[in-house]
Amino acid sequence: MAYPFLLRRATLVVGALAFALAIDFTTKWLILNLVMVPPRIIEVTPFFNLVLGFNTGVSFGMFREVFLDHPLLLAGIKLVIVAGLLVWATRTPKLLETISLGLIAGGAMGNVVDRMRQGAVTDFLDFHVGGWHWPAFNMADAMIVIGVVLLIAGSYWPARSLMPGQKPQRGAGH
Repeated sequence: MAYPFLLRRATLVVGALAFALAIDFTTKWLILNLVMVPPRIIEVTPFFNLVLGFNTGVSFGMFREVFLDHPLLLAGIKLVIVAGLLVWATRTPKLLETISLGLIAGGAMGNVVDRMRQGAVTDFLDFHVGGWHWPAFNMADAMIVIGVVLLIAGSYWPARSLMPGQKPQRGAGH
């Protein structure tokens, strides 16, 4: 009885991870090979541009100096985090939590692959208001944020369980 449950969870988490990776790899390939040849700023709307940037740091370029000479160190740290997320995703009985963790792991893996392949993460989405620009990001980052939002939102309503015969669980604080 536990084997079909584990297989179902693994299938869901791998599917969410693969979806996140496919979106990330496709958009980065398009940006690097078609859209940003040559690199430039493309104004899409008054508050959104496409740009080409390479982040050698953590979120928003933090700790850039630390990881500039050691990009594989950050990739290794992220791989450990991804492994932990995958273990968590395969152990939770909550459907939304499994999918959310798969999206987060997939986004993190997309950035790990970038960092291992080119020493930096390709960023190209630039939102701004007037002269203030949010740090450029990519679809892997968007998948991480979507996963986190779903994970938090899912904690506030009854979850559909993956376990056969198990009653739905209420989120934290209920």
